[in-house]
Amino acid sequence: MTAEDTARLLVRCPDRPGIVAAVSGFLHAQGANIHQSDQYSTDPEGGTFFLRMVFYLRGLSGALDEMGRGFEAEVAEPFQMDWSLHDASRPKRVALMVSKYDHCLHDLVLRKRAGEFSCEIPLIVSNHPDLEPIARGYGVPFHVFPIEGSNKREQEERMLALFAEQRIDLVVLARYMQIMSSDFCARYAERAINIHHSFLPAFVGGKPYHQAHARGVKVFGATAHYVTVDLDEGPIIEQDVMRASHRDSVEDLIRKGRDLERVVLSRAVRYHLEDRVLVAGNKTVVFG
Repeated sequence: MTAEDTARLLVRCPDRPGIVAAVSGFLHAQGANIHQSDQYSTDPEGGTFFLRMVFYLRGLSGALDEMGRGFEAEVAEPFQMDWSLHDASRPKRVALMVSKYDHCLHDLVLRKRAGEFSCEIPLIVSNHPDLEPIARGYGVPFHVFPIEGSNKREQEERMLALFAEQRIDLVVLARYMQIMSSDFCARYAERAINIHHSFLPAFVGGKPYHQAHARGVKVFGATAHYVTVDLDEGPIIEQDVMRASHRDSVEDLIRKGRDLERVVLSRAVRYHLEDRVLVAGNKTVVFG
């Protein structure tokens, strides 16, 4: 089996009998072999059904569009499905957005280089020039769009034009310290991931480690979520926690937190790259 002959199908629809049979029957009729299948229902009577299938079909890459049209007519429309079909042989193109913190940037690029991620990183974008030497060291083009009060909308439009030119599939805010506009959120809905240095919904906004230290928490965390117009309230993809001690200073929490941010963000990015995330309102179903 090769990636060129493998695809991933994601489905979200009202739950009712016969969904799996219809999808499997369609794929069988195409000559496909299903080798992964995950499903979940919020409620067997009137709930929402979620499905992720990975299947193999020789010569699939050249026939994916035609298969999609047939699936829409024969299966998706009768079952009222929201669905997407992904060619596993085409790595997603990822734009990294950073400000001045570099820990998540290093981690993501090195994981990609190590083969942990199947993706391309054609550019890194920032509102500051500080991390350009790091990007240059990795051989990734670096673009600076300084944000200064009234020019924020203009700079974001330039950024979006660049993303469109580079055919960006996923945007990762790797500690990019700016609030994104409603236009950006709409264009990259469910395709922009942010890492928040807190276990949301606790300690939203700025300086969460200072807030956690002042509260004397015994555990603190990090949250990776999709970006929405509601600050720090997008659908959560991944979270994790770390223990804190009464001996920890704010600096200790920040140091520990950065380690956690790397891990949580990398997991969320991998789940998205492998088409494992389905959004349901303000929640997600993640097939691990």
